[in-house]
Amino acid sequence: MNRPEKIAVYCGELPPPTFIDRLIIGLANDGFKLVLFGTLKRKFNYAKPSIKVIGTAGKWSQIRQLILYTLLLQLKKPKQKRKLDDWIKQRKMAKYRARLKFYPVLYQQPDILHLQWVKSIGEWVWVKKFGIKLVVSLRGAHLNYTPICNPEFAEIYKQYFPLVSRFHAVSNAIKEEAIQYNLNPNRTNVIYSGLDLFKFEFQAKTLSTDCLQIISIGRSHWKKGYNYALDTMRILKEANIRFQYTIVGLNEEEELLFQRNELNLEQEVVFLNKLPFDTIKEMIRKADLFLLPSVEEGIANVVLEAMALGTLVVSTDCGGMKEVINDGLNGFIVPVRSPQKMADAIQSVQKLDKKKYFDMIDKARLQVEEHHTEERMIKGFRELYRSIYHERK
Repeated sequence: MNRPEKIAVYCGELPPPTFIDRLIIGLANDGFKLVLFGTLKRKFNYAKPSIKVIGTAGKWSQIRQLILYTLLLQLKKPKQKRKLDDWIKQRKMAKYRARLKFYPVLYQQPDILHLQWVKSIGEWVWVKKFGIKLVVSLRGAHLNYTPICNPEFAEIYKQYFPLVSRFHAVSNAIKEEAIQYNLNPNRTNVIYSGLDLFKFEFQAKTLSTDCLQIISIGRSHWKKGYNYALDTMRILKEANIRFQYTIVGLNEEEELLFQRNELNLEQEVVFLNKLPFDTIKEMIRKADLFLLPSVEEGIANVVLEAMALGTLVVSTDCGGMKEVINDGLNGFIVPVRSPQKMADAIQSVQKLDKKKYFDMIDKARLQVEEHHTEERMIKGFRELYRSIYHERK
């Protein structure tokens, strides 16, 4: 045997986000056995015997799961149960919540627990006491601004990062950011997100000549920078640029609705709630330009999707976006919080001739094909997990 037998993935909520879902399916297809843990937001099934889902949905489901795994541990792993109970008691954690989360993991006894969200690292270091290797993903938000807004997390990270067996960083920028919290760069693998390119067919197109179609995708959050995007649209309107800007993923966000009204952009800017993934893909495909106005990101998966589909990207220089976009060659990079620079880049897109536009979107697709395929991502995680397994030996 040259790799771990069982990998547990703690996602927090199930089903997991799209980018984690791709990883799980890819690992299963590669022959790994996986166990997913989290809170069930809806029923789902991978229909793969190598993927087991353990989650709860509601009070009675939680009670049943806690009773089940309490009995299983008492019967089959009583010493380990007592050891974990002692740890919970020493940490003065809420017993019901802690046991509900931890008992199933202890009973399954995976070779590796892969924690998807670094913010909860303090809750999961106990696995080291049972010979379970801990892998933690560094994705952006919980590292870039959580320890700044909540300094206690900076201390938590500094305390527990040295205990992590291996880190997965979504970009080199995130890796460098984490060094200040005692991350060991030699135990950190940078693995870019990967797409199944068979599901993202590239289609060449030409720019709209009458009305530039611009799109952004993402939830309503200050880090997404939509307030700067709306200021950008005001600049475009004042420059007599005809455009339609659609933001998908917003709820009735009062602040942005007010700003749109104040800037007199009701005819040019459309807010939409969440939509099915296939619908979003078609909207991106039909757009002339994808705009990422974010203040903070790791590497935005939706940008990779836009590049794969053949839609030119204008992105702020946030997180690891420069690792994906080469300014002026396969997209445009502008400073964070700079509506004027975003407007200038969008106008540069509008002025591109047919040949240059196609050349840029073609180079963007090649960037994804070379660095952001599902196969490359799975290979990266395979190497990460195997390196831990050999360390165990």
